[in-house]
Amino acid sequence: MKLMVYLPMVMVIASNVIYHNVSKNTPPDANPMLSLAGTYLVSFICCMIIYLAFMPHDFQTDFRHLNWSTWALGLAIIGLEAGYLLIYRAGWAVSQASLIANICVAVVLAVMGVLFYKEHLDLKQVAGIVFCLIGIGLLK
Repeated sequence: MKLMVYLPMVMVIASNVIYHNVSKNTPPDANPMLSLAGTYLVSFICCMIIYLAFMPHDFQTDFRHLNWSTWALGLAIIGLEAGYLLIYRAGWAVSQASLIANICVAVVLAVMGVLFYKEHLDLKQVAGIVFCLIGIGLLK
């Protein structure tokens, strides 16, 4: 298959590994909201550099194409990142916190996919979900 099919998955996996290691090592006395604000400042600067340097752009037109999903994603990211910072500060192991959270997210998204996006789960996929839930029980 083409590289562009696998490259985004590799990017997600590598970024998640870095993300969780950095989150786990954020100083416990650092204010989580100020830490995230600094994170978002770096992200904003990097995104704008990539947007301006490497992508065809017409800022006014591009800005008009944004909708509620941009703002909702921003709020979701705050909850996600603050949640992980607080999970690690509460003493969760990096080897378990992400695994449990991501299994739960995957199960909820599977149900949402069926209910809202007309996706289909076959018996093998349902069995996989059941095994994942059993796995959570074995971890705790």
